[in-house]
Formats: sequence, structure tokens, C-alpha cells
Amino acid sequence: MDFPDKMDLENERVLKLIFPDGLPDNLRGNPELDNYLAKLGTCKVEQLKKEQTRLADEARTILEQTQDLAISNYKTFIATAENSRSIFSEFVRTEEQLATLVGQLPVLGERCEHFLKDSAELSEQRRLNSITLQKNAQLLEILELPQLMERCIREARYEEALELAAYATRLGQHQGHIPVVKSIVRSVEALWHTMLVQLVAQLRTDLQLPKCLQIVGYLRRMQAFGDNELRLKFLQARDSWLKSSLEAIPSNDAQQHLTKTIEVTRINLFNIITQYRAIFPEDETAGKATQSSLKPLQGVSCNGDRLFQAWLHNKVRILGIFSANWIGLKHNCPQINVFLETLKRDLQLGVGSVETVLGQCMYFGLSFSRVGADFRALMAPIFVDVIRSRFEATVDQINEQFERELDRFTLINKVALHSHARKPVNPEQESYAPPETLLDFYPLAALCNGYLGAMNELRLCAPLALATDVTRCLERSLHLAAQRVLAFYRQEQQAFAGSEREAFVRLCSCLAYDLVPYMQRCIHGVFAPQAISVHLGISLLQLEQQQLTYLQQASILEPLKNLLPTKLLVQTPVQVQEQESVAVEG
Repeated sequence: MDFPDKMDLENERVLKLIFPDGLPDNLRGNPELDNYLAKLGTCKVEQLKKEQTRLADEARTILEQTQDLAISNYKTFIATAENSRSIFSEFVRTEEQLATLVGQLPVLGERCEHFLKDSAELSEQRRLNSITLQKNAQLLEILELPQLMERCIREARYEEALELAAYATRLGQHQGHIPVVKSIVRSVEALWHTMLVQLVAQLRTDLQLPKCLQIVGYLRRMQAFGDNELRLKFLQARDSWLKSSLEAIPSNDAQQHLTKTIEVTRINLFNIITQYRAIFPEDETAGKATQSSLKPLQGVSCNGDRLFQAWLHNKVRILGIFSANWIGLKHNCPQINVFLETLKRDLQLGVGSVETVLGQCMYFGLSFSRVGADFRALMAPIFVDVIRSRFEATVDQINEQFERELDRFTLINKVALHSHARKPVNPEQESYAPPETLLDFYPLAALCNGYLGAMNELRLCAPLALATDVTRCLERSLHLAAQRVLAFYRQEQQAFAGSEREAFVRLCSCLAYDLVPYMQRCIHGVFAPQAISVHLGISLLQLEQQQLTYLQQASILEPLKNLLPTKLLVQTPVQVQEQESVAVEG
């Protein structure tokens, strides 16, 4: 029962010997192949040796016979192929034409039916046209009403267009049952809506006051909107034009974009306010009469007297994030919101001079006090957040740089080149020059330079609201520096020689007793304790007790407390003044 499988296996082995690269595709599934393999199996060794030569001779003989046959009958082959191709082409063409004919027969029938219907309709229309031709003179004036009105609208002759629309309305009231008249009235109404859209679209362009008065006068005569709706449409259209003006400002340079936005918003917004008060003068008197009784708007319900104030205050609110103490202005001002959002976005992108932008924005907000929308308090949190973010980002970069410098730092052959003697600080002659001892340790010097760069940038525009945040940020940075110094000690302590251990002690002392007190002086140089105490209404002693603008040196040096030498007394300027006052009283 296993003989066929064994024979197949033997055949496969023979085929692999004959065709090492695999069986050709033209021989796969050929029934003659198995017969030939069986025949090979019966051949002797001498026959197998001659088999290749026999096959070559047989192939050559077959090839010669084939060539002789092709040469002797080539004309017949060519004629047969050409006739076959011609017959096939004719059959295909005939089949396509028959299919086309069958497909077109229903269409032909339908078109014949349509032709009969159209002929009947044309006959009826010809009869009606003959009747109309007899009364051509009377109908021509009425038929030209839509074209005449369209021409008036196209040439911006809105006065005449309104008169034609009124005439068409009266005609429709008297002769509206006539289809032609009804069609003319519909065409005139469509053109009337086109004129309405065109007038509203003109309000979305740069217009002067006389043109605005003229366009609103046309809209009032059209009576398409109520009084409140007309006010709302006017404000929406002018608001759309203002937004398009702001969107046209290039945004490649954040500071240039912000400066141009302030200028465009201030000028154009005042123009819109002037136009609105000239077109709707009753708003001003009504607003003055009810100014003390106005409440924040609720939902979308409002009257005409408060619509303008709601739109204006929304414009103020668009400029950014609101302060919790300015809820009334938040509910009363949409254009300023847009400006606040633009201000926040551009400041986050980065501007060259924050103090310059701050001055321009404060002037912009102050100028709006003339229309009851002073929004300077809304901009203060934005600037505070941006300045805080920029300072914290700078300190983060300083921390990364200090870590890289400390990784490359070595204490081998480190000799003290500067004196470490610490002189008592005189608050009246306080110097902001960095301690020279920092030069002995390059990572601390680089860290100090980074802090000074950040503080100098902050000094140009330093809000008192950031005093605590800046202090805590520097405190975290110094604490992180102390932790990295401790990590450096743990990594290198086993290889320390006596001189290297002394140098590391000087490094810790320089960080604890030189850099940290110096940064405390720099903080007070930017945020003077006297100014903060006056602003908060507390004494300098209370300011120090609450740790406002004071570094918590014990917390900063916690990682190095076991590595520092005997701790020196570092007195703050306030402590010095208190001691002097006690001595005088004594």
C-alpha cells in the first residue's frame, strides 16, 4: 500500500537531480513527466549516459522539422492569422453596434414622446405669444422691472431700487393673481434680498461715518430688521470687519504682531464706537440715564439700550483670562476678549521687550476708560503669568547647565585663589557684585552668572506679585544645586585625597555662605522689602517672619548640613537694623 508514496518520493529525488534549481513551470502537472521518469527507471547505465545525447538529437530533429514546416507553409499561416483577426474584429464591431442599437431604442422612443409633447406646448406658447405681442407696449414696462432694479443695485443706486421695489409691491397687491405679475414680484423680491445682503456686506468693509449713515438709512427704509436687530446686525458686520483687519496682520514676529494688533484694535474700535453713537444717538442718553442700574447680562435677552455695551465689553473680554475681581467687566465687554487672547498667545510665543508691550497695553486699556471699558486689570494676570513662566524656564535651563558643568568639574589640584574671609554686610552700602570666591569653582560661577542674567531680565519688568514666586523658584533651584553637589560627593568621595577633600569643603562653603546670601541680596535688589512692606501694609519684621522674599537657607542647605564646616552667622539686613535699633534704645 505504500508503493505509490515511495514512487513519488523517488520521482522527486530524480527530479531534484535533473533540475537542481527547481522544476520549470511548463513541466508542472504534465502527465508525460511521470511516464518519462518511469521509462528512465528502466534504462541501464549505458542508456542513461546516452540519454542526454539522444534527447539533444531528438530536439534538434524536431526543431529542424518545425522550421521546414514553417518555411514551406508560412504563407498559409500568415493568411490564416490575418483572416482570423479580421473575422474576430468584425464580430466584435457587429456585437458592439447591436448592443448600442438595443440600448438606444428606449431613448429614441422617449425622445419621440417628448417631441410630441414639446410640439404641443410650443403650439400653445405660440398662441399665447401672439396675444402678448398685441399688448407688448403695456407689458414691456412691467417686464423690465427686474432688469431695471438689478441694474440699479449693480450701480449702487439704492434710492431708485427702493422706489422700484415699492412699485412692484403695490402691483402685486392689485394684480397678484396673474402669473406673469406674480413672477415679476418674486424676481423683485429676490433682488430686494440681494440688495439687503449687499448693503449688509458693505458694512463689513472699511467705511467712513457718512457712508455708514447712508447704508443704515437704506436698511431702515427696507424695514427688514427691527430696531434691536438692526443694531445687532450693524455691530456684527463691523465686528467681522475688525476681525478681518486683525487676521490680516502678519504673525511671523510675535512682538510686531502684538504691537500692530494693539494699534489696529484701538483705532478701528474707536471708529466703530463713533459710528454707532452717531447712527443710534438715543443709546448715549439712555445709557447715561440707566448707567447706575445696569446689571450683568443674562443669556441672550437684552434691550437695545444695553446691546452696544454688551458688545463692547465682550470685545474687552476676548483679550485673555479674566480676573475674579472683574466679573462685572467680564459680563459687559466681547471685543476686548479677542485682544486679551491675542495678547496671551503672542506673549507665550515670545517677545523681545515685555516692558515695551506692557506700556503699550496699559495705554490701550487706559484709553478705553473714556467709553467705560478700562480693562488694564484684566491684562495684569497675563503679564504676571508670562513673566513667571519665562523666569522659571530660564532657571530650568540654568539648572541643566549647572548639572553639565558639575559633571565635567574636578577637584584635582584645585587651589584657593581668592580669600574666603566674609565681611559683615552694611545695608547702607550693599554691593551687588558677585563674591570673588565663586571664581575658584567654575560650576558655581556659571550658576551665579545664570541667576544674574535671569534677575537682570526680570528687573526690567518685575511685578511685586511675583516676589514670592521668584523667591521660591530660586530656592528650589539652589536646593537642587545642593542635592547635585551631594551627589557629586557621593560619587567621588572614595577617590578624594586630602587636598581634594579640603577643596570640596571650600566648594560647599562657597555655595552655602557666599552664593546663597548673595542671591538673597539680589532678590531684595529686585524686590525691595520696603516697597513690598508698604504695598502689603506690614512692617519689615513681619515681612521676614512670614518669609516673604526671604530664602529658607536651612531648607536649601539641608542636603549639605553634614558636609559644611562650623556654620557662620549670616545676618539679613533686617536683622542688622533690628540689632542696631535695640543697641540705640539700650
